[in-house]
Amino acid sequence: MYEPLIKTERLDLHHIPADGLISLFEEKKDLLALAKRSITNPHQVLVAHPGPLRWRVPQVKADPSTNKWFIRFIVLRASSEILGSVSFHGIPDDAGVVEIGIRIEEQFWNNGYAKEALCGMWNWVSRESGVKTLRYTVSPTNIASVKIICGYGFKNIGQQIDDEDGPEDIYEMSAVDFLSEWGSAGQ
Repeated sequence: MYEPLIKTERLDLHHIPADGLISLFEEKKDLLALAKRSITNPHQVLVAHPGPLRWRVPQVKADPSTNKWFIRFIVLRASSEILGSVSFHGIPDDAGVVEIGIRIEEQFWNNGYAKEALCGMWNWVSRESGVKTLRYTVSPTNIASVKIICGYGFKNIGQQIDDEDGPEDIYEMSAVDFLSEWGSAGQ
């Protein structure tokens, strides 16, 4: 099942159905993920680098309804090519917190695509029932990502140690505040 397309100024954020996620991870094939869409994957996004699939696929297999929150291809509308992916880490927790992750292929860096995709996703999720807080964690040395998150007005609330990535700063903003400031952007 496809979730509705999220559109921003230059991007389309295409939801990947459960069978597509599983095929990407287990078979390293994007045929099911791309099915019935006029988009291309010349950079082999999520095929060459499976990124979040190793966490999201087990979650979807355990409870297919969670897939609503998961991976979307970031598609450059002008060329219909996939340039990255974006995904929440899970359903909102008991406090209504959702965390997001994003990856843009290197040849597309410095064009504002990450900022635009994040805005589109946050606009969508901030309107979903039960979502109260948007969270973004990032290495303090990832200056580009820190600049994006601070540009949206997220506040640094502390630090955590990620088992794989090491120290990460934790940034948060309420969904209400995000919509108040950015609710018409990215749609």
